[in-house]
Amino acid sequence: MDVQQMIVAANKAQCFVSPPLSTLIITINTPSLNPNTPSKTPMRTSLSFLRLFRPLSRPQTVLFRPLIPRYAAPRFSPSFSRHFSVSSAPFSASAVGFVDEKEREEEERWDFSNNETEAKFVFEDNDGVFADNDMKHLVAPEIEVKELDELPEQWRRSKLAWLCKELPAHKAGTLVRILNAQRKWLKQEDATYLAVHCMRIRENETGFRVYKWMMQQHWYRFDFALATKLADYMGKERKFTKCREIFDDIINQGRVPSESTFHILIVAYLSTPVQGCLDEACGIYNRMIQLGGYQPRLSLHNSLFRALLNRPGGSSKYYLKQAEFIFHNLETCGLEIQKEIYTGLIWLHSYQDTVDKERIKLLRKMMRESGMEEGKEVLISILRACSKDGDVEEAERTWIKLLGSNDSIPSQAFVYKMEVYSKVGEITKSLEVFREMKKCLGYTSIASYHKIIEVLCESEQMDLAESFMKELIESGMKPLMPSYIKLTDTYLRLNYHDKLESTFLECLEKCRPNRTIYSIYLSSLVKVGNLGKAEEIFNHMGENVTIGVNAKSCNTILYGYLSSGDNSKAEKIYDLMCQKKFEIESPLMEKLESVLRSSRKEVKKPVSLKLSKEQREILMGLLLGGLQIDSDEERKNHMIRFEFNPSSIPHSILKRHIHDQYHEWLHPSSKLTAGNGDIPHKFNTISHSYFGFYADQFWPKGQPVIPKLIHRWLSPIVLAYWYMYGGYRTSAGDILLKLKGSSEGVKKVVKTLKSKSLNCRVKRKGRVFWIGFLRTDSMWFWKLVEPYVLDDLKDFLKAGSETADDCAVESRDINFDSASDSDEKGSSDYSEDDNP
Repeated sequence: MDVQQMIVAANKAQCFVSPPLSTLIITINTPSLNPNTPSKTPMRTSLSFLRLFRPLSRPQTVLFRPLIPRYAAPRFSPSFSRHFSVSSAPFSASAVGFVDEKEREEEERWDFSNNETEAKFVFEDNDGVFADNDMKHLVAPEIEVKELDELPEQWRRSKLAWLCKELPAHKAGTLVRILNAQRKWLKQEDATYLAVHCMRIRENETGFRVYKWMMQQHWYRFDFALATKLADYMGKERKFTKCREIFDDIINQGRVPSESTFHILIVAYLSTPVQGCLDEACGIYNRMIQLGGYQPRLSLHNSLFRALLNRPGGSSKYYLKQAEFIFHNLETCGLEIQKEIYTGLIWLHSYQDTVDKERIKLLRKMMRESGMEEGKEVLISILRACSKDGDVEEAERTWIKLLGSNDSIPSQAFVYKMEVYSKVGEITKSLEVFREMKKCLGYTSIASYHKIIEVLCESEQMDLAESFMKELIESGMKPLMPSYIKLTDTYLRLNYHDKLESTFLECLEKCRPNRTIYSIYLSSLVKVGNLGKAEEIFNHMGENVTIGVNAKSCNTILYGYLSSGDNSKAEKIYDLMCQKKFEIESPLMEKLESVLRSSRKEVKKPVSLKLSKEQREILMGLLLGGLQIDSDEERKNHMIRFEFNPSSIPHSILKRHIHDQYHEWLHPSSKLTAGNGDIPHKFNTISHSYFGFYADQFWPKGQPVIPKLIHRWLSPIVLAYWYMYGGYRTSAGDILLKLKGSSEGVKKVVKTLKSKSLNCRVKRKGRVFWIGFLRTDSMWFWKLVEPYVLDDLKDFLKAGSETADDCAVESRDINFDSASDSDEKGSSDYSEDDNP
């Protein structure tokens, strides 16, 4: 029976067969590009087949509860485009190793705030109001489309019915080939019917592909209703990339998206734990008001505000302006402002470097006028604000309110009170608060130890500071590094060089070394004139890439050589600083010029920025691992965006090395300031035309691709940095490399690896290809890249050694032995899901 006969039979069945219908199994031929071509695949025609010809009805809205993202992200960085990482949080920059919680606590990740629990706002009402509850109330334009029985031609009805049956069963490549084979007769109305039919049967992915195919045809006319309906469906499925693509198409056509599209796209961004989505949600929210002129629903305001406050690590404070904008819109629209909005806004203000106390005072007044009581979170925020400027009177009034409340006093409140007294020089009261904490809570927090040691060091009461340091070490709490740094820095200021050295050596035994404490010890050695030991420490810093040298340490050792008259070594340091493009301090430059003139050596003038061979290879490895490049609209200037996973210890090690490697290229906002040695998890270079080659090769149209000449560039150092940035070691000791691009590009990479005697397998998972080196193959890969892997990362990345089974979400379910495995084969089943 051919397809046309089936359709005629189905039409007759609609007229004469009464329910219930029994299922009929019909053997027909394999689907081809033409409905008239015979095939050999069994197909079932049943009630679902007859439904192909029923009139289109408005689809029922499917609701979901948004999952507010809880990944950490640093401050906004300047960019030219809206591209962001599509890796699942919290593995936004591809975690490179796995450690258990005990090992994680033992690592010296000490770049945190003064307490361990204040990093995230805690909502008193965990239920809240979510924006997805309002989706069913949003109005969207209706689509006008003819039904099959309204078409005059029988052959057209038959072919459309065949396409409705075939297209949802095929992947993207086959679907496009089927549609291309029908181009002679398919028109706008036919393709619109296909897309609408796919949405009706919930095959929204197929509908999206039909829509994209329509846009490439010469007869295509923009259909606002179709684009809106499809964007809404993609957003409800949390496929925010496709929803955003249609959203941009609507704007490019000079139209303003409907309120439903704005609302659903924001909810899709908020419901997805992908890095960068919150920034995108904020941008769409602002355009909804400023471009569309819409008044968002109350639930949307609240959901976005909650998402801003749910960012841990203190990064929420960078969203103060956005939070104030939401608050302003709630006021101007006359909507109910809930207590958590007031509380959250006060909380954000208290985290700012410069606290606007007048604004906090006004918000508290508005709370009282609305009949709301100040809860524990507000009182703690007031204490935090008082600790910034030493407002003792307000802090004591707030403390009395905390004592009078029924809630227990959190540990960070004691820390803030200690800091308030230290700001006005009342060290004795800070000590009393520290001891009071033990009595009230039954324990003393690590943050309180750091604070009391800092307070005592600033007041130069070193005996007490040393006793508390000894007590902290005996307690077994971690980390210790902040207090060690504070002690050694004070010893350097007081010229207690013997104590500084002993403390430094003790620190090396108990903590992971870092550049800050090495720089302090180097300064001490130069200050006492022990240049032999200073040179040894400086060389060790340069050899250990996890410590490294910077402009400050180079200037320190240069000062020592110039002061001692060792001009030859001073010239070597000068050459090193020129090579690394470090800035020489002005007083040293004056002395150095006379030295260089006497040796008939010209002072090198600053040269134009240029990547070294090592920097070029590192950059290629990082780009393969998922590094992004943003370009301006004319693609003349390009910017590299470095993003590292804040929850990964290996990434925390790698980011310092990368920050040092490209320090001269970094944007001023990404460079370290004096007294701040904390490398952010997200930083970027300046916008420069020099990156044009890499943008054209790896990000030609704002999307990641695999260069055609990639086989020339896969050197061991490129593979090593690809592994460190975008790779994983599984619990079984196998090695996985993440790669985005076309199947042809992946084939070329695999072919190049096999030419290096590196056997591998390829697995597709959503948008990502995974290249796996399994069992003995992982050992061969490790031997090739080990010389270029950072020393402190080798324990995390070494092949063959088993780890705890806590692999990243992205790689946990990858099975290279499954039927969908594709060892260097095609990618017809390549999926474009946003959430692989």
